Amino acid sequence: MRLIATLAIGASLRLFAGASPVSSVPLGAPTAQLRNGTISGVGSRPLDQDFFLGIPYAQPPVDNLRFRNPESLNTSWSGVHTAARYSPACVGYGPSQMGYNVSEDCLYLNVIRPSGTCAQDKLPVVVWIHGGGWVQGSGVDLRYNMSFIVQQSQEMGQPVVAVTINYRLSAWGFLQGFKSDSRLRDNAGSNWGFRDQRLALHWIQENIQAFGGDPDRVTIWGQSAGAASVGMHLLAYNGRNDNLFRGAIMESGNPILVGAMNRTYEPLFQNLTEHAGCQDAPDRLQCLRDLPFLELNDIVNTTQFSGSWTPQIDEDIVARYSSDQVSQGAFVKVPIIVGANSDEGTGFAPKGLNTSKEFLNTLTTGSSAMNETIAQEILKAYPLESPDNDLTNLGPIDFVPPAYPYGLQYRRTTTYYTDQTFVANRRLTCRTWAALNLPSYCFRFNAIPSWATPYDGATHFVEVAFAMKNLDGVGYPPVRTPPFQGLSQSYKQLSTLMSGDWVSFVNHGDPNAWDRRRVLEGLQDVVPVWGTYSVDNERLFVYEGNVTNRMEDDVWRSEGIDLINSLNKVVYDR
Repeated sequence: MRLIATLAIGASLRLFAGASPVSSVPLGAPTAQLRNGTISGVGSRPLDQDFFLGIPYAQPPVDNLRFRNPESLNTSWSGVHTAARYSPACVGYGPSQMGYNVSEDCLYLNVIRPSGTCAQDKLPVVVWIHGGGWVQGSGVDLRYNMSFIVQQSQEMGQPVVAVTINYRLSAWGFLQGFKSDSRLRDNAGSNWGFRDQRLALHWIQENIQAFGGDPDRVTIWGQSAGAASVGMHLLAYNGRNDNLFRGAIMESGNPILVGAMNRTYEPLFQNLTEHAGCQDAPDRLQCLRDLPFLELNDIVNTTQFSGSWTPQIDEDIVARYSSDQVSQGAFVKVPIIVGANSDEGTGFAPKGLNTSKEFLNTLTTGSSAMNETIAQEILKAYPLESPDNDLTNLGPIDFVPPAYPYGLQYRRTTTYYTDQTFVANRRLTCRTWAALNLPSYCFRFNAIPSWATPYDGATHFVEVAFAMKNLDGVGYPPVRTPPFQGLSQSYKQLSTLMSGDWVSFVNHGDPNAWDRRRVLEGLQDVVPVWGTYSVDNERLFVYEGNVTNRMEDDVWRSEGIDLINSLNKVVYDR
């Protein structure tokens, strides 16, 4: 069944177009009555699902709307518009994303629901916000097509409506550095990618019941930059609750954004305008708006600018330092699932380091440099040979990988970067929720997919296919081997467990509200109850491949993690 659905989705993607008018609805096509007019989608008999693809949720951010806050749709239509094909992805780093067509006109979303769902059903809703470092990724990426998580919900008898969204990326979504120029204070706004996401959530509140979804039961879900985006919506406008969601799922990301949130972008913006020939324009931002898209995109994608633009404090949607807000309770109080993978750092740590001096140099140089005193504390907290180092599958603690290309310091540096990038702030998030008696379900993911090497381990992104229940690896080739290829049945059962927990949380705010034990029948007698993280019981649920899943105490690497969290205001946030 998945193969048929995949072919249909792939064909739609290659044709790419947003909603477009038709004179009549195709026989049997599902329809929905939105605020702006009626749309028709496409039904999948094999999956027993309806797809509404390429639905606009904002005015195209082109021409004079480029580099501005997104604008709501201001037109309606008569007749029926088709929503049976994916839109282009938002332009980011590189000429295309995973081979998809890209465009500046990209603010569209997709809705997937069980067939026959009607407005009166008011099913819970899950909204996927993709990752990609705010420079890549899209809601049209087939790895995230959501059909399999919806199928899981149908099989559980806990059906959901799923939504994926596009939002602006790179300079198009996070251009910074122009606000210090008084001539550019023209209500352009900032952090447009976040604001796109926010507008999509408002659109969902206004329209999701037309698809059979319940606007009062929305859960937002993301991974990496998508999870950090979910965290941002918990913090947005200094924690103001706009009642856009009732729960949040965050994989490898959380409300504490790691990075220089007050970084000075003025020189970068100045350099960009010089390359674009806008340095002497009365309004440099308007000059950039007036450039042809392809011309400006070629400039943005040069090495010196690509990947440079990230979220920034704007004293509005990003009100202030994330660690300050979290510590002061200035966030939306909802139940959460939050976790990280065992070996996240293998995707971020510098390779080829062979000495402590080289490791020290990486900590004291670059855009996130710390002073040498703090760096020496880091080295002490993360010794070369430690039983708590990452990549335990590589062997005993005195094992060192080849000097090339990984370096003799590899397990040490990956361990630090695992904690610095994801685990320390995950632990702090769990502790913050626990201190306020808010439900938080915290996890560690420790399974290795087919495409990962022993030196990758349970690295960044590996859990996505499991949580999505993408058992066939749709969207992974040719870039990567399908995640479950050649693995034992237990890995597929692990995926059923994890995706089922997510569906249960979307329905009930509790991952335990379904028959978790039966999914691993024949391999394990018991799947333990996933307890909430509490002040007196700091415990994680561990998702593991081919072994018994369990709860574990969240105590490992306490010295290093406590040190990292104590430095938030000194190094990472500032």
